Amino acid sequence: MPQDSLTLDEYMPYRLAVASNAVSTLIATAYESLYGLKIPEWRLIFILREDGPSTQQALVKRGGMDKVTISRAAQSLAKRRLITRAPHEHDGRSHHLILTHEGERLYADVAPAAAEYEKIMLADFSPEEVTQFKKLLRRVEDAALKAQNGVEG
Repeated sequence: MPQDSLTLDEYMPYRLAVASNAVSTLIATAYESLYGLKIPEWRLIFILREDGPSTQQALVKRGGMDKVTISRAAQSLAKRRLITRAPHEHDGRSHHLILTHEGERLYADVAPAAAEYEKIMLADFSPEEVTQFKKLLRRVEDAALKAQNGVEG
């Protein structure tokens, strides 16, 4: 095999995608069975809890999901009365999504489970390794976003 050839199992984007899929599957299975939430829905709940009322455009940027995914998740959560919509004060074509009291209660149930899953997944890491791992993930994300925008550096 030529020295400059690519080995899939050593290719960072592949490893990252496989790891992400494994984590997402674990979380999705648990949240779907325990709370009836799909991944985009629980992300939306967590973002709204952390950031407060947000437009769909802001949620697309914050959540790393496309507009259609955000829209479907919002519709599902609204049907369950976990979020509500409020008019946007400056843009009549837009609205804010807001976590309801029921959404807050669901968040209070889900958050400890989320923390426990993270603890399980990082159990073999030292605290320093966890900190470094999270920093490195942010750097990879930032580098990918820069590359998408055609910015070098």
